[in-house]
Parts: sequence; C-alpha cells; structure tokens
Amino acid sequence: MPQGEYMELHRKRYGVRMDQHERERKRDARAGRRRSEQARTLTGIKAKIYNKQRFKEKAAMKKAINMHFEKDKTAKVDDKVRDGAVPAYLLDREQQTRSKVLSNTLKQKRKEKAGKWDVPLPKVRAIAEDEMFKVVKTGKRQKKQWKRMVTKVTYVGEGFTRKPPKYERFIRPMGLRFKKAHVTHPELKTTFCLDIIGVKKNPSSQMFTSLGVITRGTVIEVNVSELGLVTNSGKVVWGKYAQVTNNPENDGCINAVLCV
Repeated sequence: MPQGEYMELHRKRYGVRMDQHERERKRDARAGRRRSEQARTLTGIKAKIYNKQRFKEKAAMKKAINMHFEKDKTAKVDDKVRDGAVPAYLLDREQQTRSKVLSNTLKQKRKEKAGKWDVPLPKVRAIAEDEMFKVVKTGKRQKKQWKRMVTKVTYVGEGFTRKPPKYERFIRPMGLRFKKAHVTHPELKTTFCLDIIGVKKNPSSQMFTSLGVITRGTVIEVNVSELGLVTNSGKVVWGKYAQVTNNPENDGCINAVLCV
C-alpha cells in the first residue's frame, strides 16, 4: 500500500462505524448551510474564485435538470394516403404534428446522462440494512460484531477474489452469486438467458449497488451481443440495461425486463 493511505488501511483492518452512512448523509444535508455561510463571509480574491466555481456547478446542475424534460417540436409526418381527392389549397400545406426533436439514439444518450429511465417497475419497496445483512460473530472477541453476511442474491465480476477473512467486512455467499439472468424483450415477447455484466443501480441504497446486490427493481446490465441488436449507425449493441422484476432470493433465478 502506498505511503500515507493510513485511512484506507484502518478501514481494511477494522471496518467503518455502523452509522457511517447516516453520518455522511447528515453531513451532505448540512452542506448547503455551510456553503451559504462561506459565500457570505468570503471577501476579495477568494470570494471571486469561490463564486466562479459555484457558477459553473449551478450551470452543470441546470443542464442535468433540463435533460430530464424532453422538449417537443413540430415536425413532418408521413401519414397514410387519404382516400379521395385532396383540395388544391391543401396540397402545398405541410401537415404538422407534435413529435420529438431528437432521434431515438440521441434521446437514449441524454437519458443515460441524466440518469432517467423508463423502467417497468418505477416504484419498489425499499429494503432496510437489517433485512439485507446478517450479523456474523467470529473470532475470540464476540463483542466486536463488525462482520456482515449478505442474505440477498449478489453479482461479482469474473476476476473477483475475496479478501483475507481477517479484513473482510461483507461476506457474499457462493450459493447466492448469480452470473446469468432470464431477460424478456418487451417488443419481441421472447425470453433469453443472458450473462450479467454488472449492477447499474439498486434503488434501496448506493452501498447495495457497490456490493452488487440484486433485489426486485434493481437495474442490471446484460450482454445482448447474441441477440443481434444494432444501432442506427449499424454498430452491434453489446450491453443493455434490464430491470429485475422478481425476488431472486425466493425464486432461485433472476427474471428481468429489457429497457428499450
């Protein structure tokens, strides 16, 4: 380990406090007041630098918010040919309708940037840490109960190696590790058994996402190269997102619906 990374070393040896995530959440909640007080008290060149930095952050935030709202624009559509004659004054008139400005590809990229997805299950039940983790008592000192065993289905990468038991804080059992998922294409109405590439987002917690925990409503990335999907430019799509629609720990398999 490089010199100076004593905080990381301490976390590996002893773990973190049980209320670490709650403390971080409260610290983030207080950040607004701290920033406003700092903006009021700073003077001179420091105030100029700070205000310039805040201006950039607010501009980036507004861009991200605006990405959530897709704007509409009038555009031509090719309607079906009408039966019968059309009056002369309607021949030169363009038929206008409300349609999206951007193509599907561009919209998809904007949604990825903004983190906005049309998922099959928009709302799912949040899972508490007590339900997710089981306390593991090991070693001589039974009072130091800092180890946790994950009780839900998880995904770990191909090159994953466990830490030594002395430093391992979260235990992901081998019997609950999954590599494949049954993914249904909503338009084709067909189900495929595809390899999982990674866990994009677990709605319950960011910590569950980093651990690779898969519960109902989790968005996972699957390998769709064998389906032969291509983009508008003709490139083969390798990975796509899908949302889990069942409780994998109860069913023994992962069922998901492709986000198209």
